[in-house]
Amino acid sequence: MGFLTSCSNDDDGLNPNINTTALTQADKDALLFMLEEEKLARDTYEYLDNLWSINQFGNIKNSEQSHMNSVANLLTQSNVVYEILPYGEFTNTEIQTLYDQFVIDGSTSMNNALTIGATIEDLDIRDLQDYIDATSNIDLISVFENLQCGSRNHLRSFFTAIENSGGNYVPQYISQEQFDTIVTSGNEQCN
Repeated sequence: MGFLTSCSNDDDGLNPNINTTALTQADKDALLFMLEEEKLARDTYEYLDNLWSINQFGNIKNSEQSHMNSVANLLTQSNVVYEILPYGEFTNTEIQTLYDQFVIDGSTSMNNALTIGATIEDLDIRDLQDYIDATSNIDLISVFENLQCGSRNHLRSFFTAIENSGGNYVPQYISQEQFDTIVTSGNEQCN
């Protein structure tokens, strides 16, 4: 299994020299959704790390906590109330359904677990791009672009591990062309 380099756990993705601009309701909804989607990644990776002890899960779950912190910091700076539920629990029913299925599927084999990791990052990249495209808020764009950079690195790591174990991953949320571009390029420095 490959070793993963990832986003710094200390960087919250915010530029302290930028005054946070007012968020639209759509921006607030995007942040609240992505907080739970990043939590989905962290919680799933925590579960799968405890089950399989695969390097990718051990390393990336910490990065996902950093991603959650980035989103939470912007929510806090913007005076948006949010709640982070205990591990494995989500306010959004679609995310709860994904989590429940991911832990079932990831429990069947190490290859399935790695595929779940790639699927989560694939989903994150798509959702983050949708939200980036839908806003003009520079703070939100900055945070989401940083998270998306991390997700591309995570996808590369999971894909390499899948290939090393003799498997293959077909993207489910982003295009094959975008996926190929990501996995054939080197890790990025995110910030």
